[in-house]
Amino acid sequence: MNIGIIGTGYVGLVTGICFADLGHSVICVDINKKKIDRLKKGEVPIYEPGLEDLLRRNSQEGRLKFTTSISEAVRNSLVIFITVGTPPKEKGEADLSYVESVSKKIAESITDYKLIVEKSTVPVETGKWVEHTIKIYNRKKVKFDVASNPEFLREGSAISDFMHPDRIVIGVESKKAKNLLVELYKPLNAPIVITDIRSAELIKHASNSFLATKISFINAVSNICEMVGADVLKVAEGMGLDRRIEKTFLNAGIGFGGFCLPKDLDAFISITDKLGYDFGLLKEVKKINEQQRELLLKKVEKELWILSNKTIGILGLSFKPNTDDMRFAPSVDIIKSLKQNGSKIKVFDPQAMDKAKEILKGITFCKDPYDVAKGADCLIVVTEWNEFKELDFNRIRKSMKAPLIIDGRNIYDPDKLKALGFKYVGIGRK
Repeated sequence: MNIGIIGTGYVGLVTGICFADLGHSVICVDINKKKIDRLKKGEVPIYEPGLEDLLRRNSQEGRLKFTTSISEAVRNSLVIFITVGTPPKEKGEADLSYVESVSKKIAESITDYKLIVEKSTVPVETGKWVEHTIKIYNRKKVKFDVASNPEFLREGSAISDFMHPDRIVIGVESKKAKNLLVELYKPLNAPIVITDIRSAELIKHASNSFLATKISFINAVSNICEMVGADVLKVAEGMGLDRRIEKTFLNAGIGFGGFCLPKDLDAFISITDKLGYDFGLLKEVKKINEQQRELLLKKVEKELWILSNKTIGILGLSFKPNTDDMRFAPSVDIIKSLKQNGSKIKVFDPQAMDKAKEILKGITFCKDPYDVAKGADCLIVVTEWNEFKELDFNRIRKSMKAPLIIDGRNIYDPDKLKALGFKYVGIGRK
């Protein structure tokens, strides 16, 4: 099948490359010429394990092309996916200007039937407006369909998520659109939820908001654990063995970040506010998430007393491991707050250093975790990279001013670190 992908951000790039790897002919579009030039050379502008190899192989075999021309992609594709950004506005609602702009250009370019699929995360009723916009600018009155096909890709495991999805959600209003999308996804042999467009749009926001709720719930429980001397890891284990609850997203820490959960949570709150429904539960989820970072800083103050002129090492900058994504990363708020209190900051991340340098100024970027620890009054684990789990702690202890580790992701065994001479502070741990 001939497929057009408009927008080569995280979702669009992964989607386009994976469709090509399934044997489809794919044209990916972006208005950023520098990005397109890099992609044509086989260079991936994001860090996602395995993606660059897939890009190069499918490009060499002729199934994957890149262009800055939307009209070229529209003319040569039967199914067109809209995967442009929907960044949050000041009050949390999604900015749909890119979606509208692309819809106009699609309408002006179509000469025969097309299926236009919104894959970007968008508010409910966006599909209606995409259809309305295309009708207005579709001067030749060419037949088309609009569908919703929300993505559920996790950064760091996006290829596996695409190729082995838990489910595929398809929102359609015509039999032809349904048949095309079912045929497109048939090779993945995954459960397919077929519904109307509005329901499909709601599924994505509801799913991410629910996951955010699980994280904030266990973080709130971790605070109770600290008050009574319980261990949140054991509490989460006991909860997670209940099949109705399940263990994933029950990891207490400094809160969620990244572009999806915070943005989608804010957007869903904004959507429900506009509809006249006060979704107070989600507002509390957001509040708890923000408080976790503040509580971490209080832990640092409790252990160091005066933060001014103290050297603090930060292990991990990206919002999660196996990505270089710094969007809404907890590390940014934590580092800025520490700097405001006069602390000297040293940092290391296996992949996110280059992107972090664009947004974090006045800090020291180190070559490895041991360089971070040298002369530090405190080490804070912010991102749970596997590289940080097997460090030489004797070497780290000897190089620090004071052997203090604040484990913001609970990746270490407190007893083992204490036996090595460290003062260990976790989240909801004894």
